[in-house]
Amino acid sequence: MAELGASKRLTRRLLWLVVAQVLFLLAVAGSYYATGLWGKEIRLKTVPVDPRDILYGDYVRLSYEISSLKPELWKEPGSEPERGDVIYVVLKPDHGLYQPAAAYRSKPQTVDDEVVLKGRVDYSWNEAIAVKYGLEKYYVPEGTGQDLEKKASDMVVRVKVAPWGQAKISGLEQDDS
Repeated sequence: MAELGASKRLTRRLLWLVVAQVLFLLAVAGSYYATGLWGKEIRLKTVPVDPRDILYGDYVRLSYEISSLKPELWKEPGSEPERGDVIYVVLKPDHGLYQPAAAYRSKPQTVDDEVVLKGRVDYSWNEAIAVKYGLEKYYVPEGTGQDLEKKASDMVVRVKVAPWGQAKISGLEQDDS
């Protein structure tokens, strides 16, 4: 009889574990789609390079002008950003493209057309802070990567940025400016 009760408790615990995992996966997927629905679209200047992934096909590797921050944008005096630190970069519009205005350890308040992009410090030194935003790969239809590479100097990336700092690429376009 005691074994039957223990078996029911174990079954319930396993069921809760499975439910928790499913809810976690739904939350991750939901946050990605919520970014697309409620995120503010911004434009970032980029220079793509065309590699190939054997499992996923063509993709464009993107490097952004905003990925190299000037040290004076760091607004946390007395503490230098280190590799792996999560930081929040405030971006302001400038002639149709967004440019970095400040960087913080915690998410700051924004005004008007500013957005906050969450990133991770890749490395830091006296002349720049290198940041990765999780937007460095964009998968494209098979055979189109080389065409994008040829147009690299005139590319702009459209990015949706959610109020909580999460971002996703919504498309690539020619820079008309």
